[in-house]
Amino acid sequence: MAALCLSLHPTMKPLRAKPISNLILPSPSLLKSTVRIQQLQKPTVTRMSYNPTPATERLISAAAYTLPFFNSLQYGRYLFMQYPKLGVIFDPLLPLLSLYKSVPYASFVAFFALYLGVVRNPSFSHYVRFNSMQAVTLDVLLVVPLLLTRILSPGRGGLGYSLMIWGHNVVFLFSCICFVYGVVSCILGRTPYLPFVADAAGRQV
Repeated sequence: MAALCLSLHPTMKPLRAKPISNLILPSPSLLKSTVRIQQLQKPTVTRMSYNPTPATERLISAAAYTLPFFNSLQYGRYLFMQYPKLGVIFDPLLPLLSLYKSVPYASFVAFFALYLGVVRNPSFSHYVRFNSMQAVTLDVLLVVPLLLTRILSPGRGGLGYSLMIWGHNVVFLFSCICFVYGVVSCILGRTPYLPFVADAAGRQV
């Protein structure tokens, strides 16, 4: 068969394999540049979308902390007597405080309205309910020093009276710090965690 093919095509030359040296290979510089480009390429980073807290939820959460703050002002009377200039800081709140005190049983109405109307209302978000529960829990804790004062009856002098004044001052300062911290955090859309209060509030929500 091979002889027949050669006889039919006498001018055909046998095929020869080309040497490896004649093959076109990419230059080393091209390979280096390709590797360098691949190293410079950074993976695509997928960023999570940020959903800020709505303004209405911030406002409701910040307003909830006014309940324990107004009820704690009674513990600051000794500080106001000792430092009269301290009352200047709270002068802008006097009209709102007068309106709050003018409503009969305003403290009880605000407490149940906040607890039943917000904390136990599933239509509100967890952010609003948690902050409202913290305010309610803090308001309940503020009743404890008043009950201890009535039970122990420290009188108007002596060591017991001094301890009562010191305790009232501490409670008032703690309430002011919680109020400022809670309101500022809610305005910024963050979740405040009040000491001695956050754990109890988290279990109730």
